[in-house]
Parts: sequence; structure tokens; C-alpha cells
Amino acid sequence: MYNDYIIRGTAADEQIRFFAATTRNLVEEARKAHNTSPVATAALGRLMTGATMMGRMMKGDDDLITLIVKGDGPIGGITVTADALGRVKGYVNNPDVILHAKENGHLDVGGAVGRGFLQVIRDTGLKEPYVGQTDLISGEIAEDLTVYFATSEQVPSAVGLGVLMSKDNTVKQAGGFIIQVMPDASDEVISQLEKKLTEVTDISGLLDEGMTPEEIIGYVMEGMNPEVLETTSAGFFCNCSKDRISRVLAGLGKKDLEDIIKEGKDIEVNCHFCEKTYSFSPDELREILENG
Repeated sequence: MYNDYIIRGTAADEQIRFFAATTRNLVEEARKAHNTSPVATAALGRLMTGATMMGRMMKGDDDLITLIVKGDGPIGGITVTADALGRVKGYVNNPDVILHAKENGHLDVGGAVGRGFLQVIRDTGLKEPYVGQTDLISGEIAEDLTVYFATSEQVPSAVGLGVLMSKDNTVKQAGGFIIQVMPDASDEVISQLEKKLTEVTDISGLLDEGMTPEEIIGYVMEGMNPEVLETTSAGFFCNCSKDRISRVLAGLGKKDLEDIIKEGKDIEVNCHFCEKTYSFSPDELREILENG
């Protein structure tokens, strides 16, 4: 089985930049961690794939990007965080949502998400993170990210994302691309790209053919001399730890912690991102209270 990775490069004499990723393993890791239904897996997998590529757009190794999709559909919401090193984690509010497939046989991600907003938070170590927000156009994730780039970052972009499920509800293929037009791009190059993109209607179909990120970019940007500048591994990664959870508990406040300690029982705290559970005894909670 191949490993997940992201490619970054340019085309048409640097008038276009692109990112493309294969993310089957990390989406499957997320599916197993959260026991998501097929449509929830597809929604989470698309957003995680988009986030891994957006993470590679950031400059510093410690920079983080968080994508939050909040809609009125049965999935409730999706939260994903990625870093600049290709590592990503995420969860959905309702992992059990089941919906009928659409007429074309595709999973109804838009129906699961519904109408609402997409929020993008970039934490680059400054006092305040950058926050951008746009309304969801379809809830299908790729179209919503395309609109976000155009409206919040003023970068004309094309986003394609796909998650293909096997009959046993494991992830068969996952991946996608982000193609962005640079400010100095000629009208001729833009027209050529737009024409080709109208032919790319089904990213899942390309993934199902087993196409690599390089092959997908080669197909989408045929005749535009795409050049891969960098390849980065990608993976599902959660940096939770007992120490981090201790700091969260310390932030509860003195009275809340005292009330929990008075009950005299161990408590369990669950990480939303990876579903790992951490247990704390009354003595450990007392130590957190004293050191807090």
C-alpha cells in the first residue's frame, strides 16, 4: 500500500501553482478512530484532504490551520486541524449519520452538511490568529473551499476533493488538488486552465483509476508543463497527551475541580480528535488544582 503524500509545484512558467495529495491512509485512520458512517467519512476525509494541502501553504513549521464547517444538516459540524508538515486530525459532530446516496451514486455529503458557514483559522504564532469565514455554497466541501479562496483570500482557485468507499465501508481511495492562478497569469493561460477544468467533473473517478497526485496534475494541467517542486508525506496525527489534558482541566476553574474531587471517583476525559481516553484519579486532580 502506498503512503499518503502531498506534492507542491508550479505550471505555465509559474503563472499557476498547484497542490495535490493522496490521503487514503489518513482518512481510513480517522474513520477507524471515530467509527464514522460512509457519508461522515467522506465529509471528514474531504475536509482533512483540503486541510493537508492548505497546511503546506504555510511558512513556519509551528503554524497551524483549522477548518470548521458548521451546517444545519444532520452531521452537525466538522472540525479539522493541520500543520505545515502534512499532519492532520479531525472529527465530525455526528459520526453515525446515514443518508441515501444521490442519483449518480455518490455519497450525499452536501445533504449531510447542509447550509451554514466555513471558517478558516490560521495560527502563525502572532497574538491573534487570522480568521476568515464564508457561507457554504453546497456543503460538498471542495466548492466551498473554492469560494473561500476567491472571497476571503482573493486567490482564484480550483479545488477538487474525493473520498471513495469500499463495499465493506473502509476507505478505498482519497485525495484531491488545489490549483491557484497567480496575479501575473495571462488571459490565455487562465482560459486554457478553465477549459481543462470543465472536463474534470469527477475527482473520485480519477482516484478510482488509481491515479497518483502527479498523474492527476498531469491530466488536469495537460500542456501547461507542470513541475513538482516538493513532495511531503502526510498522515493522521493527534498531539494530545495526559499533560495537555491536565492543562485543559486546570482551566476549568477552582470550584469545578473541587466539586469533581469531592465525588471521590476517577474521571475519564476523551480527546475529540482521536478518541483516546485519559483517566484521572482524585489525587491527580488534587495535584492539578494545587499546581494550577
